[in-house]
Amino acid sequence: MFDSSVYVERRKVLKEKVKNGVLLIPGNDLAPMNYPANEYPFRQDSCFLYYFGLDTEGMFGVIDIDEDTDMIFGNDFTIDDMIWMGPQPPVAEMAKRAGISKTFPKKELAEFINSAKSKGKKIHILPQYRFDKMIELEKLLGIKSFEINQNTSLDFVKAVIEQRSIKSEEEIAEIEKALEISYVMNTTAMQMTKPGMKEREVYGKLNGIANSMGAGISFPVICSVHGETLHNHHYENMMNDGDLLLIDSGAESLLHYASDTTRTFPVNGKFTEKQKEIYNVVLASHMKAIEMMTPGIRYKEVHLAASKVIASGLKDAGIMKGDMDDAVSKGAHALFFPHGLGHMMGLDVHDLEGLGENLVGYSGELDRSEQFGLDALRMGKQLKPGYVITDEPGIYFIPQLIDMWKSENKFSEFINYDKLEEYRDFGGIRIEDDILVTGNGNKVLGKKPIPKTVEDVENECNK
Repeated sequence: MFDSSVYVERRKVLKEKVKNGVLLIPGNDLAPMNYPANEYPFRQDSCFLYYFGLDTEGMFGVIDIDEDTDMIFGNDFTIDDMIWMGPQPPVAEMAKRAGISKTFPKKELAEFINSAKSKGKKIHILPQYRFDKMIELEKLLGIKSFEINQNTSLDFVKAVIEQRSIKSEEEIAEIEKALEISYVMNTTAMQMTKPGMKEREVYGKLNGIANSMGAGISFPVICSVHGETLHNHHYENMMNDGDLLLIDSGAESLLHYASDTTRTFPVNGKFTEKQKEIYNVVLASHMKAIEMMTPGIRYKEVHLAASKVIASGLKDAGIMKGDMDDAVSKGAHALFFPHGLGHMMGLDVHDLEGLGENLVGYSGELDRSEQFGLDALRMGKQLKPGYVITDEPGIYFIPQLIDMWKSENKFSEFINYDKLEEYRDFGGIRIEDDILVTGNGNKVLGKKPIPKTVEDVENECNK
C-alpha cells in the first residue's frame, strides 16, 4: 500500500467532486474456478484499491459525503480461516492503513444503507462487472441484479474517471516497476525463441516471470506466430524458420499497476527484407505518434497521423495506391490497421473502461466514429498531463478480411489487390510502448527501453 495519507486525500477529492450522498465501492470476493474450494487467484477491484488500498477479499468501502465519514464493512477472519491461511489482522487494523477508523461487520451494511435512504440520502454506485456483486447489490439496494448497471451514478462515474485518469508520481513509479518486469519478459522471449519450439514454451515462461517478479500478468498474454489475429490466445503453433512472433504482454506491480507492451520479432533472429520493410513502416508510425503526444492534442488526431504513415509506407511497398490522405479519411487503410492507436493505462490495463469506454476515451467532447477501424479507437479525446496512454500501431494481413474486401472490390482505387496476394500469409506486426503525457510533451515509460529497432531486436534475439 501507499501511505495512508494518499488514500485519505483521494477520498477527500472524490467527496468534493460528487458533493453529496453515500458512495458504495464493493471490494471483490474469491471466485471458484471449477469447484467451490478451488479458487481463481484473487484480484481486488481497482476502484476499491484506488480509494482504500486493501488487497483483501470480502470488504465493502463506504464514503458518506454528508457526514464526511469513511468506513469499511468487512468480517474478521475466524479461527477456521486462520488454520488454513495463517494469522490474519483484524479489519480495524487493516483499515487504519487506509486512514480509516470506523469499521463494521459486513452484516450491518444493509442496516446502514436503509438508514441512509430513510434520511433521503442518495446512494451512488458504479457500473459492476462481476455478477456476484450485482446480486449482492440487489439485496442491499432492492434493484434487480440485471438492472444494477442501469442505475449507476453518472456523477460518481465521471468523478472517478476524472480523478483516476491523472496519475500521481507514486502511480507512475508503480507503472515503471511493472515495465521493469515487461523488459525481462520481452528480452527473455527474444533470446529464448528458436525454430522448432511451440508458442506455449514462450508463453509459459512469460507468465512465470510476471508471477515471480510482481503480481502476475495484467491481461492474458498474446504470444503467436499468427499476429494477424489481434487477440490470439492460442499457443499450440510450432514456431518455424521465417515466422514472426508477436508478443503483446503486460505485468502488474505488487500494488497492481499495469504495464502493456508489444514486440514482434523473427523466430530465427533475422528479419527478411519483406519483414523488415513492413516492420519499419510500423515503427515509423509508432514514432510519429510519440512525436505528436503533447497536452491539448486530441488522440484521434494522433491516430489519424499514425494511420497516414502506415498508408504511405504501404504505398511505397506497392500494396496501396492513390492519394493517401483520401485513403485514410475514407478508411481504406483499416484493411491493414483495423484497431485504435491506444488506450488509457493504470490500475487496469485498459484503465477505467469498465466505467464506460466512451466516457473514458471521449467524454462528450467529440463523437466516436462509426467508420470501420476508427470505431475501435478507444481513446480519442484531448491529452492532459498525467495521462498514461499506450501507443500501439500495427499492420496485419488478415486473409479472411482481404478476401471479403476483394470480393466486394472495396477501395480498389486505394488497394492493389494483385500485389497484396504476395503478403497473404505474412501475419501481423505491432509495436507498443506506454507513454506518459507531461506538462510540455511526453515520456516513454520504462527505465530500460525494450529493443524495437530492427538492429536492436536482431541483436537481442541473437544473444
